[in-house]
Amino acid sequence: MAQDKGLSLAETPVGTGRLFGGSVFAEASARQWYVLLVLSLIYALNIADRYVISTLMESMKLDLHLTDTGVAVLSGVGLALFYVTAGIPISWLADRYSRRNILAASLVIWSAMTVLTGLSRTFFQMLGARVLVGVGESGGTPPSTSMLADYFRPRHQTAVLTIWALGACLGAWLGQDIAGRIADAFDWRTAFLAMGVPGVVMGIIVFTTLREPKRGVMSDGNAPAAAPVEEAEVPQFSGLWAILRQMFADLLIILRQPATMHLIVGSALTALWGWGLMWWMPTYLQRTYHMTTGEAGAMLGPMQLIAGSLATVGTSLFLATPMMANPKRVLHLMALIVGLTTIPSFFIFWTHNLAITKVCLWVMVPAMYFYIGPCFGLLNNLVQPHLRAMVSAVTLLAANICNLVIAPMFVGMASDYFGGVKGGDAASLRLALMILAPTGFWAAWHYWYATKKIDAQLAVVRGAKQS
Repeated sequence: MAQDKGLSLAETPVGTGRLFGGSVFAEASARQWYVLLVLSLIYALNIADRYVISTLMESMKLDLHLTDTGVAVLSGVGLALFYVTAGIPISWLADRYSRRNILAASLVIWSAMTVLTGLSRTFFQMLGARVLVGVGESGGTPPSTSMLADYFRPRHQTAVLTIWALGACLGAWLGQDIAGRIADAFDWRTAFLAMGVPGVVMGIIVFTTLREPKRGVMSDGNAPAAAPVEEAEVPQFSGLWAILRQMFADLLIILRQPATMHLIVGSALTALWGWGLMWWMPTYLQRTYHMTTGEAGAMLGPMQLIAGSLATVGTSLFLATPMMANPKRVLHLMALIVGLTTIPSFFIFWTHNLAITKVCLWVMVPAMYFYIGPCFGLLNNLVQPHLRAMVSAVTLLAANICNLVIAPMFVGMASDYFGGVKGGDAASLRLALMILAPTGFWAAWHYWYATKKIDAQLAVVRGAKQS
């Protein structure tokens, strides 16, 4: 593996201060752009699958005669059950074997299971489908971010990961607006079919058109601008025990890095706060303001696409300025934005006025997206190349436990509890979401505290790279 002699995070924390002029737009080849576009679309399909089920929760609840807790198990916990357990070993394999093949297989699996979700007729059939969706999705983001790190130079990572992160905005729009319109025009089962079939096709495209980049070459300051496409060397192991031992050794390296861990916990709590609230938002709008599935999706979808995209790109442009060359300022910005936008997120559920709700949502939604690019950009540069997929998986594991297990279950159980014998309704759901909203302050604290640990950790990482 080539030694990483490129710029350290202290020198270029998330980018280089030149995001467009003389940057990735001028230096990237057509193949690099193609890879970035495909991986962004895959990320969009990943997020669309998340949002389609949250958009359709109320319809599923009524059709299958479920409680709020029951629909939370199907919508979030079922997917996360195996996502959080399969993510680490799959990411470990992605750090050593063909990421392209792992990504293509994962995409086909989760997309086919999304189709099966729409075809399911019972609670347990659907739960099984969502478990397998989780297995597939666990092999999506870690290989993608690791491949991008090897296709583009370190100084381009902010721009590249920002463009990649726009897939989340597109996916949320597809899963809310488009899926909601399909559900109104046909039914909720058809919406699942419409979200799943394109992913199967995309999986075939990935396997036949993408090539595996050589690992670590783009970390070398003397590397060529065009990404090499040679297969990475695959280490040989004597048995399963040796593989597990090495996997846990890599995991321990990440867990012992304080700044990395505070960044991971902060991003997980941001997911608990922002994505957790948005998970129940279509249901909340339908119950509180008597909207149809399509009307709720049409209100929320454009917020995801427009506000989310503007926040993602705008944040990246701002971070690329010389003023933000210090990684501590990046972390302070993340703490400030999440902390301040926690306030309107609470008033979304405090008010009974739809106009005020819309204004608060337009303020809150951008905060859910702006941290993604900086977070993964910092993480990619905080660890060595052979740990990139692993640290990505650890981050996603923590985030998905928070926003797919804790948030849905807490809100669902709290809503059922507050609803009493009659079950969850608009009033009980409102109260449950008001309790969840202040967790944004907790996330902001971790971003702020990471600034106290990052200098010492960077010194250690730089020393390891130079050895």
